[in-house]
Amino acid sequence: MCKIYEAAPALAAEGSHVMSTDEMTGIQALERLHPCLPMLPGHVQRLEFEYERHGTLSLIANLDVVTAQVVTPSLGPTRTEADFAAHIAQTILIDPQANWLFITDQLNTHQSEMLVRLVAQQCGIHEELGIKGKSGHLTSMKTRAAFLSEPSHRIRFVYTPKHSSWLNQIEIWFSILVRRLLARASWTSLAHLREGILAFIAYYNRTSNGAFHWTYKGPSRS
Repeated sequence: MCKIYEAAPALAAEGSHVMSTDEMTGIQALERLHPCLPMLPGHVQRLEFEYERHGTLSLIANLDVVTAQVVTPSLGPTRTEADFAAHIAQTILIDPQANWLFITDQLNTHQSEMLVRLVAQQCGIHEELGIKGKSGHLTSMKTRAAFLSEPSHRIRFVYTPKHSSWLNQIEIWFSILVRRLLARASWTSLAHLREGILAFIAYYNRTSNGAFHWTYKGPSRS
């Protein structure tokens, strides 16, 4: 995994795209019923605790590992197998003939039949894919993941180890989204929430300082 991050600038120089991809689900459109109390000397801003719910959105996003740009965000009510495959398809359309490498976790929607069929179609793979749950590449999540991560494919996925989602850099960006926008905002509708998230992404992309640089070097040795 870390070797992919290390190699990302060289891959980008060759025309490949390295994307850190994941979903942020259940983003609530909460409208605070009364104004927040402003900051005063010695006191932080105090948020109104009563609110009205207007529903939730799911965000599927890519972080370009080299440029730190958030690419082709998808916002909708769900994060199904079809939603994720459609998100990957719209991302590939940016540069249809390029090599794409997606870093993601091992969620079942990231190892789906629809994703296998999409990659096969985009890569011109005409071999029989099999039948889900019975045969071929579609037999199980394990066989689908093996197909999707095949290094010879122009479009492929690299999966983080289980219980290691922190290795996926998009998680860093999601935390930025929460701290800078979502935690203290008030939204009058789902449309308002959607507009706010997209506006923040545009702002972030304009003002980003570039790729994330991790400083953690592992556990110390005595």
